[in-house]
Amino acid sequence: MKFMDKKKILIVSRAFYPIIAPRSFRATELAKEFALQGHDVTVLTHKRDFDYTEFSTTYNVKIEDFVNGKWKEITGNSIIIKGLRFFLNYFLLYPDIQLTPLVKKALKNKSAYDLLVSIAVPYPVHWGVALAQKTNENLCKVWVADCGDPFMGNKENKFKNPFYFRLVENWFCKKPDYITVPIKEAIEAYPSFCRGKIKVIPQGFNFEEVNTPDARVENPYPYFAYAGNLSKDIRDPSKFLEYLCTKNDKKFKFIIYTKSLSVVEPYKHRLGYKLEIRDYVPRERLLDDLGNMDFLVNIENTNHVQSPSKLIDYALTGKPVLSIKPHNLNTQIVDEFMNGNYANQRLIEDIDQYDIKNVAKQFISLTPY
Repeated sequence: MKFMDKKKILIVSRAFYPIIAPRSFRATELAKEFALQGHDVTVLTHKRDFDYTEFSTTYNVKIEDFVNGKWKEITGNSIIIKGLRFFLNYFLLYPDIQLTPLVKKALKNKSAYDLLVSIAVPYPVHWGVALAQKTNENLCKVWVADCGDPFMGNKENKFKNPFYFRLVENWFCKKPDYITVPIKEAIEAYPSFCRGKIKVIPQGFNFEEVNTPDARVENPYPYFAYAGNLSKDIRDPSKFLEYLCTKNDKKFKFIIYTKSLSVVEPYKHRLGYKLEIRDYVPRERLLDDLGNMDFLVNIENTNHVQSPSKLIDYALTGKPVLSIKPHNLNTQIVDEFMNGNYANQRLIEDIDQYDIKNVAKQFISLTPY
């Protein structure tokens, strides 16, 4: 890379390695790939109780903390405390709203970045950058606000954000040079006046980290898995699980990697050994585990402005994907999969667009030459 092509890049994200979450994956993979492509990369994040030395040295990424021990949360499990937490979170976005002043302060003395990428959720990260940019005109040449999920247009929220946050969203959307979303269908979830600056840049994955098993594991009966959040409102597995409960004469193993225990635990006693619930594991281990399944399960969102990034990981394993519509279960296709017929599997088109190399280049293309 020519010296003149080298960019000075700042990524601002609350979540970062080793946190297991979609926004953490986004920030981490971008930081690694930007550095690998020869750019000068700094990550501003909420550092956890973790030694980042090896990561920084291995990937040549500088990691700085914008919280510095100033994060506050209300703890306790009494009814009053739980009610207070709900009230503050719903009406004031507390504790996440603390990110706005923390990010603003951390950016006060930053300058001369060719590209600043702020990553949300949570949105107060973006708001902090907006306030910092107002008082620090030399902060960056290009600011890209990367939005994994919509804010006011987020249909996955059980409770809609209070109306007055629409004013905050309208204010924020005027500030970045670009807003990026992972799928084109998400554009309609943002205010109409800002849609001209919205770019579609999909989730990025390091294809080279995927180790496809050389030999297929021969399971004694159908093994299949799902990984990710579940919800009664948006991504509901109930009809699928209810149908599995009727398969008394069929041996199978359904493994679910999730923290949404309240959605799946009621089925554990009914399915017994056939249902195994596991906590999240690091992505590399998850991909290895998924590679040993006969097929993988995708529970479709009931809205079309969000698309689960797990589909890309699924595709990288090379395993057939059974895609379930939560409220319109096609039992015939389920039976086909259980019997090894994958003719109706869900296919991911143009998989190369999700290669982190190509995703990083799309961000770089937004900067001036």
